[in-house]
Amino acid sequence: MSGRTRVHACPQRTCVGCRKHSGKGDLLRVVLMGERCVPDLRGTLPGRGAYVHPVQECVDLAVRRRAFQRAFRAPGPLDTAELRTTPLATP
Repeated sequence: MSGRTRVHACPQRTCVGCRKHSGKGDLLRVVLMGERCVPDLRGTLPGRGAYVHPVQECVDLAVRRRAFQRAFRAPGPLDTAELRTTPLATP
């Protein structure tokens, strides 16, 4: 016995809205396409990703704090309308 466990660690990410740590699977990945913030529901879109909890409060907080601009290192305002219209959390 080597003493190693077979439990796989879940990658941790920080929500750009509330700044709390959560497992990668519990967060929504958002990518930048041109000037638009697009939800990456499958997690396969190319480019830098920012993670946010899939609840409207965290998305609103991230937009208000300009967290997406900082995460993507973008100079100007970003279009986040698609994040606001996407059904985020399922009841």
